[in-house]
Amino acid sequence: MALLCYNRGCGQRFDPETNSDDACTYHPGVPVFHDALKGCTKGRHNSEKPPEPVKPEVKTTEKKELSELKPKFQEHIIQAPKPVEAIKRPSPDEPMTTLELKISASLKQALDKLKLSSGNEENKKEEDNDEIKIGTSCKNGGCSKTYRGLESLEEVCVYHSGVPIFHEGMKYWSCCRRKTSDFNTFLAQEGCTKGKHMWTKKDAGKKVVPCRHDWHQTGGEVTISVYAKNSLPELSRVEANSTLLNVHIVFEGEKEFDQNVKLWGVIDVKRSYVTMTATKIEITMRKAEPMQWASLELPAAKKQEKQKDDTTD
Repeated sequence: MALLCYNRGCGQRFDPETNSDDACTYHPGVPVFHDALKGCTKGRHNSEKPPEPVKPEVKTTEKKELSELKPKFQEHIIQAPKPVEAIKRPSPDEPMTTLELKISASLKQALDKLKLSSGNEENKKEEDNDEIKIGTSCKNGGCSKTYRGLESLEEVCVYHSGVPIFHEGMKYWSCCRRKTSDFNTFLAQEGCTKGKHMWTKKDAGKKVVPCRHDWHQTGGEVTISVYAKNSLPELSRVEANSTLLNVHIVFEGEKEFDQNVKLWGVIDVKRSYVTMTATKIEITMRKAEPMQWASLELPAAKKQEKQKDDTTD
């Protein structure tokens, strides 16, 4: 009956009756690898299975030492930043501050070219001259008629006697208060008053007109863009306190734009400014705290709630 040889490196089956002193080629010791040489010897096959190696017992102290050898990671508890307390809304009765005007080179060049400066002598002569030129626009608000000749002097003017108002996304004239959210629809509204055309600056003075405007914000700033061409820095003024903004812009020599805004949030007046270019005016207001504004203007509902609370108190 063939038996299994347990010599290292053999693993063959042999017949015990024919087992000789050189029948088995095996390794008497443990494997040694050195200089690419592997030791071996010859002998008899061995049918006795060697005992299982005994694992050395690791004492508790040794286990502790081994655990200390393992790399450790220091734990850090990261605490969420404490919420910043909201800035208390300042009183709207704070004194107003005139914001710094930054005049671009494009506007300076346009004014020099058009000679629309308030101190220009030619403008003064034109104001003193009663002659009406063909193509002159009527100075009444909401009227788009132009002077065509003597027949225009007898023509009835349909215009808005009030001023344009932009509030909480709605646009309307103070005289008839037909509200709309669309700017083009607002411009197309027919006047509510009938009278005579105002062809000269001397008779009409400044013409209050609506201007397209919008706003956008970043984390730290709110910017209002008013699209008025060739604005006059000497006659324009933008004032603000922490929660109110008053805009008065004179442009194209005879037109005026006025807007008063009760701001949704709080601004840092000292870090706010106005940039005037040839095509628009940008009012950059620095937020008092970095937060997203829900709208540009404070909703009227909050004003009503405040008035209700004051009445209750």
